[in-house]
Amino acid sequence: MPDDVRWPRRRAQLVAIVRIGEQRRILIRGQRGRRINADIRTNIRAWSHTRWLWLDRARNFIRQLNIVQRIPCDERTDWRAQAVQAGFAFHTIDGERYWDERAYYAFTLEEIERDIETPTAELEQMCYDLVDRAVKDERILRALCIPERYWTFIAASWQRRDKNLYGRFDLSYDGRGPAKLLEYNADTPTAVFETAVFQWHWLEQAIARGIVPKSADQYNSLHERLIEGWRAIGEGGHLHLAGTTGSAEDDGTLRYIEDTARQAGLTTTVLAMDAIGRMPDGRFVDLDNKPIALLFKLYPWEWMFREEFGKYLAGASTRFIEPPWKAILSNKGILPLLWSMFPRHPNLLPAYFEGDPEAEKLGPSFVRKPLYSREGANVEMVVNGEIIDSDAGPYGNEGHVRQAMATLPRFGDDYAVIGSWIAAGQPCGLSIREDTSAITKNTSRFVPHAIVG
Repeated sequence: MPDDVRWPRRRAQLVAIVRIGEQRRILIRGQRGRRINADIRTNIRAWSHTRWLWLDRARNFIRQLNIVQRIPCDERTDWRAQAVQAGFAFHTIDGERYWDERAYYAFTLEEIERDIETPTAELEQMCYDLVDRAVKDERILRALCIPERYWTFIAASWQRRDKNLYGRFDLSYDGRGPAKLLEYNADTPTAVFETAVFQWHWLEQAIARGIVPKSADQYNSLHERLIEGWRAIGEGGHLHLAGTTGSAEDDGTLRYIEDTARQAGLTTTVLAMDAIGRMPDGRFVDLDNKPIALLFKLYPWEWMFREEFGKYLAGASTRFIEPPWKAILSNKGILPLLWSMFPRHPNLLPAYFEGDPEAEKLGPSFVRKPLYSREGANVEMVVNGEIIDSDAGPYGNEGHVRQAMATLPRFGDDYAVIGSWIAAGQPCGLSIREDTSAITKNTSRFVPHAIVG
């Protein structure tokens, strides 16, 4: 790297060489996906023909390998101890490994930027368009089975442009064609700590151990984007964070989100959802009767709507993260709605509400999903009219959607699903979950990734 490029010098990666007259501009990607431009004043003709030939051959080779690769590798002997030290207490679930670094997924920079990052930004905008339409059309809210008493509450949140923090699109992607949206975890996405922190630690050590090339990078600025988001949302104030108790994963997620808020300059209080009280004037308060002005809730909106305190939500002065309008997007009903708004979009799968005559277009093979479902619960895979895979759970009373079957990349006995993260309004990270079932569950393993080409 030239001497006049000061930051970031560590693990910078050549992305492109652009010719401007007789000068050249080099686009460099630094650690965690940051990019800088470097202007080099040397005449472009000074480059040797051998160097250009090497670059062309390298690029052609990368194009030929333009498929997702799963590369087996040695795990760190002390990764469990490192996980505990980092606060990753749920690295093992029910005696089985949740974090799995016996392999990693390798991507090219082109795959990340063209096939993951760009479609994620477009999908997010499409979802905003859907919310804008939904709050003006009670037919959509009714189709989503959102209780009518909350329609005005949700619409007011959107009209105020209440800020949101983050979300995760789950995608089917094998590198051979466009990524396909499976669902959007828009309200309470988890796997955030292992995505933002622990897989980044893995990459740093994998480089040092020679597991990945020294030039390897990772599509991962999620941590920085979360801090950026909190700065815009919290403006240095106080944040309460609440969720269910007794879950190592939920507690770890809350503590990590709290840490990002603190790094953004907010003060914080963590409490259980059932520890939130209400004053006679309608304000929600914590155990010290301190008003809750801003609340991060790791608790789904549809659950809150069913709670006794739900009837007081609209009258409270509390700002919620995620905001009420996310109740529209945290619903599998957005899948047929998006398909109807953007038919044949390359990143969407055909989807219909169950009972819609149009659903017959899918034929006898499809995926049946409840409107409200989490971690794969009550999802059914139907092939030729027979359920070949399913997962039990408490969901389905509100209704179902049917979505076309997506072909998930399969490596040996494992299927892989990509999680594409967005925070502070920007696509910013990638997580991968594996399972022997094509239905991703709470226990599906998390496998790290690297950009190697």
